Amino acid sequence: MSEKMEFQTEVSRLLDIVANALYTEKEIFLRELVSNASDACDRLRYEAIANPELIAGDADFKIRIWFDTDARTLSISDNGIGMDRDSLIKNLGTIAHSGTRELVQTLEEGAKKDVNLIGQFGVGFYSAFMVANRVEVSSRRAGDDKAYVWSSDGRGSYMIDETLKDTRGTEIVLHIKDEASEFLIEERLKNVIKKYSDHIAFPILLGPGDKGVMVNAASALWVRPKSDVTEDQYKEFYRSVSGALQMDEPWMTVHWRAEGAIEYSNLLMVPSMRPFDLYDPRRHHGVKLYVKRVFITDGVEGLIPPFLRFLKGVVDSEDLPLNISREMLQSNPVIAKMSSAITKKVLSELEQKAKDDIKSFENFWALFGPVVKEGLYDAHNHREQLCRVARFYSTHGDGLVSLEEYISRMVEGQDHIYYLSAPTVEAARNSPQLEAFAARGVEVLFMTDPIDEFWLPMQNDFKQKKFKSITRGDAELSKIKPLDGKETPEQKQEEKDSTDHLIARMKEILSLEVKDVMLSERLVDSPVCLVAPENDMDINMQRLLKKNQAYDGMHQHILEINVKHPVIVRLQLLAANDGAASQELLRETTLLLLDQARIIEGEPLKNPADFVRRLSRAIEKGLIAS
Repeated sequence: MSEKMEFQTEVSRLLDIVANALYTEKEIFLRELVSNASDACDRLRYEAIANPELIAGDADFKIRIWFDTDARTLSISDNGIGMDRDSLIKNLGTIAHSGTRELVQTLEEGAKKDVNLIGQFGVGFYSAFMVANRVEVSSRRAGDDKAYVWSSDGRGSYMIDETLKDTRGTEIVLHIKDEASEFLIEERLKNVIKKYSDHIAFPILLGPGDKGVMVNAASALWVRPKSDVTEDQYKEFYRSVSGALQMDEPWMTVHWRAEGAIEYSNLLMVPSMRPFDLYDPRRHHGVKLYVKRVFITDGVEGLIPPFLRFLKGVVDSEDLPLNISREMLQSNPVIAKMSSAITKKVLSELEQKAKDDIKSFENFWALFGPVVKEGLYDAHNHREQLCRVARFYSTHGDGLVSLEEYISRMVEGQDHIYYLSAPTVEAARNSPQLEAFAARGVEVLFMTDPIDEFWLPMQNDFKQKKFKSITRGDAELSKIKPLDGKETPEQKQEEKDSTDHLIARMKEILSLEVKDVMLSERLVDSPVCLVAPENDMDINMQRLLKKNQAYDGMHQHILEINVKHPVIVRLQLLAANDGAASQELLRETTLLLLDQARIIEGEPLKNPADFVRRLSRAIEKGLIAS
């Protein structure tokens, strides 16, 4: 009995965008449908390992494409696993992908021409509506007696009904629009298939029935020697396994065969675009696992570490059993060995890329650096190699630097790798805590990713040089001479003695606001700054926890003062004067300086109205004095 059903809301909206998008690469629909047919054959080949009867009498997988110019139809069929009624509804009437709403919103907000984004969300089937005004999908699942037909014009609803189909698999019939007549020409179809699907491991036959002529190479690209594969073939393979289209190309390709105790072939690629759901905790990597050219599954947990989850491609093992269950893969020792070797190989290639093409690597790091750095926190076995790959912005120019480069530039007397945690590079560059380090020619690394706050305590050091935050505890700069060479231990002692009374008064005034008031060795041009005690959380870490986890246990900070700054020199005079007016001005200015330090650190003011009043009075007095 024929049944009419409505599309899921996201599907309906997406179809409208796709069907009306002014996208020039309409030919891409054929690659998407051929790729789906290939996946269907792969999945049945795997199922048939345990149930050979599923392919009895028809064990040769193939994909057929033919057209009828009179009826204006283009058909794509396969003898793969097929779909039952529920599968048709689930796969063609619903999108269960976690990122679909974000995708649709992005397209609706102005990126409608960027239809190639749909491939990243596993909804490439809908690209058929770019060239067809009606699509019919007839399918019979392997092992089932019943077949079903799904049909739609892409305008909000679809029909589903039982049908007659003698063989297993799926046949898609596209009723071609007038403006897409080029896809009813044999030579045009042949060129598109060769361009996009030459690497598909199953024969693609062009023509009806037994008259079809094979038009693709039909060999697994990953088992071919690198010398036999062209750049264009790599690109099309990447687009096929990743769902990306023309604008996205592989940024890096890693193709090799491992031989020895275990043997496996690898063809892995790093995208040049960041996936929408890169930070979705439910996201799996895009690497497919094959065993002896038989597709087993994708997203195998334990094969690719989470910090490389942006990888796309194929790993083909010669040692795993073909009948291994998906449940057994995670704990399989062969998978663990492969994972370790694959990770080392990819990191080695990234390390080399960082040396050979600095500018290109900076683009990669901007997209995926925060993810790669997750490995510094939870991948102990690869931490040393990750430290060599990692790059950071610093006070040394505008480009990225490695930890090895940093150490090579350490100045005489420097024992630590100094870093500053901040929400952005711009905020870091404006931090007053940098002043004394700049005066001594000491480079400071900027840690601007949330993950930095977690891996740094785990790492502790690199090449026996400990990491030290410049916003927590003692800066330990006493061994490093200023570039002008003017500072002496005697001078520092004099400064301390001269500020003891002022510091005591400021502690009284700020007793409820800060943990301590101290003389600073960090400041050169600014009057004050806030730092965290040595054993407390870094200020930026506290801010992150408060923002993301409603953390309300903000620790009190230490206020450091610059004894050479004119404001502090003036406060010393006020502190020495017992007059009521002087003491009130000292109190007002101290509170104003604390708020100034909070603003620089990006912390909210406890009482903005009081701050404004104090600032207005200070400006007024300054104007009167002038």
